[in-house]
Amino acid sequence: MNLAIILDPLDSLKIYKDSTFAMMREAARRGHTLTVLEQHEIFVRDGVVQASNRELQLTGETPHWYKLGATRSTPLREFDAVLMRKDPPFDMEYLYATHLLQAAERQGAKVYNKPQALRDFNEKLAILQFSEFTAPTLVTREPQQVREFAAEHGDVILKPLDGMGGMGIFRLTPSDPNLGSILETQMQGGARTMMVQRYIAEIVSGDKRILLIDGEAVPFCLARIPQHGETRGNLAAGGKGVAQPLAERDWQIARALGPQLKAQGLLLVGLDVIGDYLTEVNVTSPTCFQEISQQSGFDVAAMFIDALERQH
Repeated sequence: MNLAIILDPLDSLKIYKDSTFAMMREAARRGHTLTVLEQHEIFVRDGVVQASNRELQLTGETPHWYKLGATRSTPLREFDAVLMRKDPPFDMEYLYATHLLQAAERQGAKVYNKPQALRDFNEKLAILQFSEFTAPTLVTREPQQVREFAAEHGDVILKPLDGMGGMGIFRLTPSDPNLGSILETQMQGGARTMMVQRYIAEIVSGDKRILLIDGEAVPFCLARIPQHGETRGNLAAGGKGVAQPLAERDWQIARALGPQLKAQGLLLVGLDVIGDYLTEVNVTSPTCFQEISQQSGFDVAAMFIDALERQH
């Protein structure tokens, strides 16, 4: 297959842990052709969705781990698969890109994850579709509702709908002397919608990333354990990643969501689970391939490329 991969600048990738690199390495090992481009290189001319792109070869060496061919313009429909691996945030430019990718689909391109699904699944709000697996949750622009929710549950987490890597997340209690200031700042006087969830004490054991590939769960998750005194387990916030087998509740959630997410065109999904509760459904550029593989011995990238090959 000739794979087109939309990704962040190559020199920004930390190849020792990057999941997109793991995908590319496994695809190259199997003899597939790798072509790379950045989101801003997608364009439409004469009605055809195209992209400026370059063929990529992996050298197997560091720090010069890749070689690029000459830049060319190619209709996206000419690739066997287009992988959208641009990291969040999901901003307006990302939104426009999904519309262009959906236009490319109408012209015959095969895009993963499906552009429509990328728009439909806000990574915070998507859990509202699966409320039987979530902790008590509030979504609101009204600071007073947050105060009432905090009073009811005693200990809550406030998070923005467009955040990533743990940014902008606060743990609040009704007696917090900074509660008013935090709500004013984060909710911008009622102009910004936020999600509030009851605090889940099991976060001390890790915020588990469960990967679903073509509707099936990887049998190991990565528990991202917060640093001492920290609420957030995100690796970007200093959390420690520990691979572990899925617990029975993890399997229950994965088996319930997997077929539904697959049916909506999501080849790769990262579920975030704390204790027994689903907290996020990540679809834009799920990670943790290498951390899980290195610690468990299970080849996540091979499972993903197997799934991609089955689509063709």
